[in-house]
Amino acid sequence: MATTRAILQVFENYQKARNVFVDSCVELNMEVLQNAGMVQLLKPLLLDYVPVIQQTAALGLCMLANYNEKLAESLVTEGILEQLVYSLNEAHRLNKKAAACILRAVAKHSPPLSQAVVNCGAIQPLISILAEFDPAVKEVAAGACGQIARHTPQLSQYLVDTGVITPLFLAIQEPELSLRRTVASTFSEIAKHTPELAQAVVDCGLVPFIAPLLSHLDQKLKREVCAVLSSVARHSTELAQVVVAGNVFPKIFLLLKDTDPMVRRNAATVIRDVCKHTAELAILVLKCGGVAALVDNVSEVSGPERLPGVMALGHIASFSDSLASSVISANALLPLLDSLTNETEDHIKSASAWTLGQIGKHTPVHAKAVAEVGVLPQLLYCFSSKRSSEDLQTKSNRAMSAIINCLDHPPALDCLLQGRYIREPILKYIIAKIAKLVPNDGDFRTKLVNSGSFSKLQQIQMSASSDVKELIENINKEFPIELVHFYNPKHATFIVVPPKNQSQNLKCV
Repeated sequence: MATTRAILQVFENYQKARNVFVDSCVELNMEVLQNAGMVQLLKPLLLDYVPVIQQTAALGLCMLANYNEKLAESLVTEGILEQLVYSLNEAHRLNKKAAACILRAVAKHSPPLSQAVVNCGAIQPLISILAEFDPAVKEVAAGACGQIARHTPQLSQYLVDTGVITPLFLAIQEPELSLRRTVASTFSEIAKHTPELAQAVVDCGLVPFIAPLLSHLDQKLKREVCAVLSSVARHSTELAQVVVAGNVFPKIFLLLKDTDPMVRRNAATVIRDVCKHTAELAILVLKCGGVAALVDNVSEVSGPERLPGVMALGHIASFSDSLASSVISANALLPLLDSLTNETEDHIKSASAWTLGQIGKHTPVHAKAVAEVGVLPQLLYCFSSKRSSEDLQTKSNRAMSAIINCLDHPPALDCLLQGRYIREPILKYIIAKIAKLVPNDGDFRTKLVNSGSFSKLQQIQMSASSDVKELIENINKEFPIELVHFYNPKHATFIVVPPKNQSQNLKCV
């Protein structure tokens, strides 16, 4: 008959084996574990009577859920989420933390998985955990709420309706940096969806509390604070004014020079989302020195980080000719042209084309300033290139149309006409503008002939549409008929030399 010692040794060996098993799982290849049915093997260990084994099993499941969406779905189909909700209600703080970690890992992948977390009844326990004493437990719970909120307005609204705002606001007032970062990120995920959700975030008094944190030394916290302010400001003029009332200007401009790329980008996004609403807000940004700071930002950065600064300048310039003049005076054109020319991603080029169109659309002075730095040929190239995305072609077309409609600078139009291939929509803009300028500008008529543009017009007329032909006919009426016949391919065989005193004839027409 087995002794008591021998019986206890069996149990001890069993516990050691479980410990070795769960510890080994954490260190092994995720794909191999998946194929070995590790989810089913770890599931009962979540209810093990030894807390360490429970927690290590939860860590293994968390790593599996983090690895990919398919593994996270397997946790749902195996009914593990319900066990996790049970663990959330336990007294042991580490069990709560482990369960919340798995829920966060599952929820991050997709709206259906987040909805599964909601459906299993995890939201109320997660909100209760936000009142825990341990900041690390609060952080994981806040992160889980953030992953649920990020996907859809409906999920965010459910969190708000369940009462997540107040405990989150209390949690962000804790001194622990990592907790503050996570809670700020969760607020950002909630506020980004709709004006109503942003208003719910504003109503708890968050903006006046976090605005001073823009001067904090921790860069990761500054990233999240800027993200919250952007998520609030983007929705409406009223919400943007709440952000402004938090005294974020001008100190947020200093963040455009921060050493952290995400801080710089998020700060530029806040400025963009504030100034896009009204001319008054754009003027406020200008008066605080925001335009010069944005130009420096666009000049110094590249890639996706450049995008919000480019768009902010476009929004400011769009409201009035005086604001557009301020953008030009801040030397914004060359950095914007560089962005249009040298960026590799089409959506950044599209934003640059749009901004340049907003600057040049107001008056002939603005259009000339844009044309003189060489913007039009680059817009033409972006519009004509087969490698350009549809959005880039559309934005380039609209920008060229807006600039050319205001342009009365003959050299720029003449230069455009010299392009190797011009698609008809743009060609029509150019020729229509030339037709308006030619009757009153003898020097321009002379330059058209001397540069070869007049000859090109005659060649274009041979194969153009009826609208373009009519425009060219109107231009031809301002030149001597002998000159028209000389450059017209139909008559070129009959006329050997151009009329004498060509320049004088053109000037007195």
